Amino acid sequence: MIQTNADEIDIVNPSPKKNEGFFEATLRPQTLGEYVGQGKIKDNLKIFIDAAQKRKEVLEHILLYGPPGLGKTTLAHIIARESGVSIKVTSGPAIEKSGDLASLLTALEPNDVLFIDEIHRLPKAVEEILYPAMEDYCLDIVLGKGAGAKALRLDLPKFTLIGATTRIGLISAPLRDRFGSTYRLDYYEENEIEQIIERAAHILKIKIDRGGKQEIAKRSRRTPRIANRLLKRVRDFAQVKASGKITGDIAHDALNMLEVDSLGLDANDRRLLSALIEKFSGGPVGLSSLAAATSEEQETLEDVYEPFLIRIGFLARTPKGRIATPAAYEHLRVSMKQAKGQTLL
Repeated sequence: MIQTNADEIDIVNPSPKKNEGFFEATLRPQTLGEYVGQGKIKDNLKIFIDAAQKRKEVLEHILLYGPPGLGKTTLAHIIARESGVSIKVTSGPAIEKSGDLASLLTALEPNDVLFIDEIHRLPKAVEEILYPAMEDYCLDIVLGKGAGAKALRLDLPKFTLIGATTRIGLISAPLRDRFGSTYRLDYYEENEIEQIIERAAHILKIKIDRGGKQEIAKRSRRTPRIANRLLKRVRDFAQVKASGKITGDIAHDALNMLEVDSLGLDANDRRLLSALIEKFSGGPVGLSSLAAATSEEQETLEDVYEPFLIRIGFLARTPKGRIATPAAYEHLRVSMKQAKGQTLL
């Protein structure tokens, strides 16, 4: 059997008792009941899992996509936990050769879940190994080269592949079509983020009042990962600068110190908008020029900063380039007339 690096795989046993500490430490909910938000997806998954268990069949393959930080990895663990099976976790970039994937697949037990994060980054040669594995639960291996090469087909145990991606458009159609269910995770409502903060505060034994929860929630970009990160940083501020309890005023002061404003924009977001407005008169400007002006990689601007700015209506993509919207001028308290009169750099 071809071996792969053990550090690339995380194996989680479905037993609640054995993994309670793991989930608590990472603030991940353990069941669909504890998972806040994504109501329609949870309802569908509940039916999907119950039906498979009644038929004593393996779950169909599942594809989860959406912006980072919304709980795709957490949901994959919950699916395995609710199904009572083990999960093996890896990522697209970690599977460099077809042998790496072969080692993963042959090590699976019947009904196991194989979770591949950032599945759109799988190499093409590796992706083609997945096709027969997903459809026929078999592995095609070629032994040798040239005229003496022999094709060998190995039977695999029936398993469920859960793929997660932030860029579903980069997944090839043949791979995408082999998933039985595809779910898009959407941004959370502020009241849902408050519930997540309340649960995390309970786990971390943080005292927080309603004002504190609301202040952190409205600056969390409606994203659980960001909410939990901000909660921990505000906790540090409260312990050093106050009595240890997070109130609305404490959260307000702490987040201002962290340069996270009332809409969740951080210093880098404002720097991008300021460069667009001050150096290019609000645009339109090409991505390469904007990247050079902010000293950032084009991929970083496109994948990290732009999605949120576009979602809140501060940035727009046009055929001629990026432009700052009137809402961005208003938020940064810059006059559009003044910006348009500046000399381009």
